[in-house]
Amino acid sequence: MSDVDGLRQQFADDRHLRVRQEIHEQYSIPNVDFAAWVLERGALGGGKKVLDVGIGGGSYYRAIREHYPETDYVATDFSFGILARHEAASSRVVCDAQQLPFPDGTFDIVMPNHMLFRVPDIEEAIFEFKRLLKPDGLLLTATNSIQTMPEFQALFRRALLLLSNHVRPNSPYLMPPHEAFTLENGVRRLAHHFFAVVRHDLPSALVFPETEPVMAYLDSLRSLREDMLPPDITWDALMEAMFDQVNRVITLQGELVINKLSGVLVASDAGGFISQYHTILHKPPTKKGRK
Repeated sequence: MSDVDGLRQQFADDRHLRVRQEIHEQYSIPNVDFAAWVLERGALGGGKKVLDVGIGGGSYYRAIREHYPETDYVATDFSFGILARHEAASSRVVCDAQQLPFPDGTFDIVMPNHMLFRVPDIEEAIFEFKRLLKPDGLLLTATNSIQTMPEFQALFRRALLLLSNHVRPNSPYLMPPHEAFTLENGVRRLAHHFFAVVRHDLPSALVFPETEPVMAYLDSLRSLREDMLPPDITWDALMEAMFDQVNRVITLQGELVINKLSGVLVASDAGGFISQYHTILHKPPTKKGRK
């Protein structure tokens, strides 16, 4: 299975996304409405026109409808199956994030949240997002840190070492999945296109008192992770080994804690957090009178 096939299978509809979203909502500590937290960093309000790129489970639309009902909202996704279930029935567009069918300078805010690491050409997508923004518009993009969920990676490593004859301590199979757009490298990527970028972090944790939701979370990633396994390991065998490890930790410690680090990057040339500085920077110099 190719990466493209895995993505199409994963996002044919919102089933897998909803599994992970509901687990995050139920087991995260502190229990923060992440979508609302992200939107607060974007200074929504005042009837702004917002483009939600890669809408996923629709959590940002629900947060906008609750907190900023005057917003002019448009939803896009490459998956018809995901968009078909989206609640914004009158403003849904199936399209590629690298070729968005809107005129230049249409939107006050463009939100590609937790999706840029799936885009084949990230630079092309960022260029497209900037094209659609008004001169003082904001790009608001939530993503994960490269350091997020290290406990899951440790469990995967241990299971692979136990099960496979192809895996050694320095094996590439043990390397964490490469994420092309994270909180860390995302700042650098956006700085190539925008005058200013600010990063907001939200550390938290998944705390599991039982094994079943952990396995549901892991199994929802099957179409994205199965193709990365060594040839002598099946997904079912991996899940059995993971179940044994998770169950042992919870039995001994009473819970499994998975530390998370997610956040949002806000980028702009002249708006939002940078507007006052931009005004001062571009203010014509005051002419001095003659003595």
